[in-house]
Amino acid sequence: MEPKTYIIEFLSNEWIRNSIFTFLGILIYLFIGKRMSPKTSLHYAKLISVVLITTTLIGHFRNIMNGYWNISDNLPFHLCGISNLIACFILFIPKNNRLFEFLYYAGILGAIQALLTPQINNFDGSSYEYFEYYFSHAGILLLPIYMFKNLDYRLPSFSWLKIVLYLNILVIIVMPLNFIIDSNYMYLAHKPNVNNPFVIGEWPYYILFWEIIVVVFTYLLYVISTGKKV
Repeated sequence: MEPKTYIIEFLSNEWIRNSIFTFLGILIYLFIGKRMSPKTSLHYAKLISVVLITTTLIGHFRNIMNGYWNISDNLPFHLCGISNLIACFILFIPKNNRLFEFLYYAGILGAIQALLTPQINNFDGSSYEYFEYYFSHAGILLLPIYMFKNLDYRLPSFSWLKIVLYLNILVIIVMPLNFIIDSNYMYLAHKPNVNNPFVIGEWPYYILFWEIIVVVFTYLLYVISTGKKV
């Protein structure tokens, strides 16, 4: 079977079922972790990273074995792919708050968008890829929240603004790369196929709207998370 793009329609029965199980699983994990000692809590958080490492490696291996792997679809240059990569190793290196800040804003905002409007790219029709999509995005949503709540990671006052700058640097790098290798990383070459209210207009106008949306959402996430305003 040739890989395809699989879209789960917003508010469909499939979407409602998957969303309930995903967000319920996240809440249960956070509830259990909150009641652990600091040392145990760190090991518990690393379990998320181990799951992400495992699913990432298996996913690449399956695509290579099936002949689906290619540089246009499988490099970690989507926002969630970059966040996933950071989530895989961030707890196994000395504490790095800059990486955490990127994971927190990009991981949470990217994963929420991916879970609200699921689009499984390069989908081969297998149950593994279906469940892996939810495990990976739930993981990059869960891990930074867990680190912030339980592992004493912090968000400095202008961390949200730094992330906006970092994301624009990524855009400058990824956009020309898309045209060179005929890819659509970060959906900068053409818009995603999902019915997303934040995808406004055609290329390149929806990207300009994203610039505004990113600033607003990163700032709101900072205020909601810290209870502070800048």
